[in-house]
Amino acid sequence: MKAKNLKKKKASAQKGNTQNGKKRFSIENDPFFNDSKRRKRFGDDEDIESSDDDDEELYGSDDEGIRDKKEGKEEEQEEEETAAERRKRVAEAYLKRIRESARREEEERESEDEGGREEREGMRDSVVANILQQEQMEESGRVRKAIASRIQKPTEGFRLLVKHRQSVTAVTLSEDDLKGFSSSKDGTIASWDVDSGKTEKYAWPTDEVLKSHGAKEPQGRAKKHSKHVLALAVSSDGRYLASGGLDRHIHLWDVRTRQHIKAFPGHKGPVSCLTFRQGSSELFSGSFDRSIKIWNVEDRAYVNTLFGHQSEVLSIDSLRKERVLTVGRDRTMHLWKVPEESQLIFRAPATNLECCCFINNDEFLSGSDDGSIEHWNVLRKKPVHIVKNAHVSLQSAGIEPRNGALSNGHMENGTLNPESRSSSALSWVSALTVCRNSDLAASGAANGSVRLWAIENESKGIRPLFELPVAGFINSLIFSKSGQFLVAGVGQEPRLGRWGRIADVRNGVLVQPLKLS
Repeated sequence: MKAKNLKKKKASAQKGNTQNGKKRFSIENDPFFNDSKRRKRFGDDEDIESSDDDDEELYGSDDEGIRDKKEGKEEEQEEEETAAERRKRVAEAYLKRIRESARREEEERESEDEGGREEREGMRDSVVANILQQEQMEESGRVRKAIASRIQKPTEGFRLLVKHRQSVTAVTLSEDDLKGFSSSKDGTIASWDVDSGKTEKYAWPTDEVLKSHGAKEPQGRAKKHSKHVLALAVSSDGRYLASGGLDRHIHLWDVRTRQHIKAFPGHKGPVSCLTFRQGSSELFSGSFDRSIKIWNVEDRAYVNTLFGHQSEVLSIDSLRKERVLTVGRDRTMHLWKVPEESQLIFRAPATNLECCCFINNDEFLSGSDDGSIEHWNVLRKKPVHIVKNAHVSLQSAGIEPRNGALSNGHMENGTLNPESRSSSALSWVSALTVCRNSDLAASGAANGSVRLWAIENESKGIRPLFELPVAGFINSLIFSKSGQFLVAGVGQEPRLGRWGRIADVRNGVLVQPLKLS
């Protein structure tokens, strides 16, 4: 009876084990003890270990397991990379690139003896340190490149590089100054080679594609998306081109393929101005809805909205620092400090401001609809210097320059006949630009000229250099980073309206070469 009960218990135990899906572990079934290759006897006393290939096939080697864990951790670390780590990685890559360039320059020189190797390495490090220090000082605005004093008087005028059917509204350049971009009122967006002028147009996608990329239905009386473009901006890495216009959307384009990537809705009015923060994928947009919005084009995401203007935002600019400069029709200019979530407000003396641009982080310029150019400092609420009648026509206004010098139209520098003023609309300062980290500036209006200016210290203000003849409304201006040429977007009509028209003007992109002594 006891034997039968033991057999039943064993049978039930085996049945329970099989029902639970577990197999009893047996040494006889383990391949480690069964494998004949594990132990081979050569002679009586000598044991030779065989390879573990069979076990690795069954269980995987310990090294592979550790390596998989490490790779998994590395992938997690890459995914969880913070903004500070990303900045550190970019800085290290930039430093490595500068060191490589310094090393190549050294190799091009004559080879020296072995004893001077340490001295050469020390000189290389000092060269790298000087380059980094100079770039940091230029970007912070503490040092300006003296370009204005080296500009020679141009012997040739503007030459037409790219033709447009309607008025050009915006022009911009890539970071390397090799490629340019322009837009017009008919919705044309074109990229062109600065040297040859070879043009390639961007093709607008269908309404179905726009909707799939995030565009919303047209609002108001509009039955379809307007392709009227008012603003352009290109990222520092040259990957993205942003456009904005009457359809209240910001459109993101791939520069390499010229394909539409994304449409950002959100503004309740036409998008009038765009700018990328230098060295980042952060995009700022200004609109007629009185707001400034911040976007991250890398993540295709909306970030924040800045409020403060009481009327339409007309112009915007930014540098490497997280600061944005805007002007609106409310006669104010705002300097937005994005990380601090604060703003400084500068009020124009008596007129509307039309355009603005940074000189450095603490100084900036603005242009007014009465033809004045104001020089501002972040420490003062009023302009430190004003150039009045900066774009009044000398012949039509009856100004007689003194001592053969070029007058800036102000009463102190010339004799102004009040009875023979030119049209105030044509003397509006419609475009301003500053050559990056330098003392050279340019302004444009519809009075038939683009003027170059030298930015000096606060006591001397802004000094006129040359007047370059060009017919039409100057809707956009931009310098190359080296200051070797100036690009102007010209049209028969002004950028933001149709209140004026000069019929005998060619719509297009013009280039003015500049020679430095």
